[in-house]
Amino acid sequence: MKKILVALACTMALPAVAQLRLPQVPQVPSLPSVPVDRVDRGLNQLSSQRIDLRELRQRTVGELLRRAPDRLERDPAGELAVRSEVVAVSPTPAALAAARAAGFVIAREQVLEGLGERVVVLRAPPGLDTGAALQQLRALDPQGQYDHNHVYLRSGTAAAGNKAAAPAQAAPGEPSLRIGLVDGGVDRGHPSLRGIALQTHGCADKPVPSAHGTAVASLLVGGEGRFTGAAPGAMLFAADVYCAEATGGAADAIAQALAWMARERVPVVNMSLVGPPNRLLERVVSALLARGHLVVAAVGNDGPAAPPLYPAAYPGVVAVTGVDARRRVLPEAGQGPHVAFAAPGAEVAVAAVGDAGYVAARGTSFAAPLVAGLLAARLPRPDTLLAERAVHELAATAVDLGASGRDAVFGHGLVGQALRIDPSRLARADEAAAHRLLQRQ
Repeated sequence: MKKILVALACTMALPAVAQLRLPQVPQVPSLPSVPVDRVDRGLNQLSSQRIDLRELRQRTVGELLRRAPDRLERDPAGELAVRSEVVAVSPTPAALAAARAAGFVIAREQVLEGLGERVVVLRAPPGLDTGAALQQLRALDPQGQYDHNHVYLRSGTAAAGNKAAAPAQAAPGEPSLRIGLVDGGVDRGHPSLRGIALQTHGCADKPVPSAHGTAVASLLVGGEGRFTGAAPGAMLFAADVYCAEATGGAADAIAQALAWMARERVPVVNMSLVGPPNRLLERVVSALLARGHLVVAAVGNDGPAAPPLYPAAYPGVVAVTGVDARRRVLPEAGQGPHVAFAAPGAEVAVAAVGDAGYVAARGTSFAAPLVAGLLAARLPRPDTLLAERAVHELAATAVDLGASGRDAVFGHGLVGQALRIDPSRLARADEAAAHRLLQRQ
């Protein structure tokens, strides 16, 4: 009973781990060490601190590099990438032969069925740094598409500690909708997700639940008592591209996840992760969009002056920013002409991994799934014309918050405001219910 009376820590400014490129920011309190599994375990150490989302991502990158220097590195632009790996997009046999002759080794190869592409990961010759290896491959095959195997991080996080207990469970609806998630693993044992129709991909079919993936999944399809996601009862196709690995979130893993979405004909895919432009990622996102799917992505938490982050900034992707409870844009949210919609992204209740309760979340990560759920209700199947119409219809419902018409801060405007569940109110409602129960006893 005491657990029901616990309130959520909803005022903490929660850090982002899914965006690469930060402007200079003021000094903030020092962070504890962040583990390699994308701070899913480390979240428990952050509940008592107020951390700038922009700062955490850089510190997370630094910690990942410290813990796995043999597997990760920075590219020449400072972006996180898998050490000594170059991805080749649908290379010709002649190009691969030339690469082998130059000392490159094929580390792995994958046909992206459903997207009509093939990805080959090449390992650089010993003694050759990855940047130089990339330039050599581009010189050997000027018409080819080669890039670093960049690593993409998550764009928000949920508080740990003070949690609201779960209210009484509601029966899930029939999965009439299909929606995709490219993220970390989902804890299907959480009450809000226990009854969902779930298809999974990645991690050799072994479940690796993560705090971020579970939180975003709950906002997409969760449903339990007073808590509900944007598309409760929908069938969720969840691709785990992290698997608690040091190189989790690599571009080739994301490409495979998107190919799976194409094969399964999942019309709307949410991607609450960010990183630099990458030729492989651009190619597969473009191929998915051309087949009538919608990709919804968080704009990131590197701040309004930061360069655009990807995949949100690719043409055709529905880029989502976040606002607080007073409809103010999050100060850490990215801005630019690619922003399509704003949705609640602060003081939002989300499912807590490994727990029956909910925690407070902040970041553009948690605005994106609300938009994805609203679009999924308008796009029953992949179709280019229907996809365009779905975005247009949602834009017509948006509340214009910035300059008249679409702008670089809010896009078309605010949608999904009614989907925001204030975690403190959820906790107070549970406290009131517990009090009534005690009075009857």
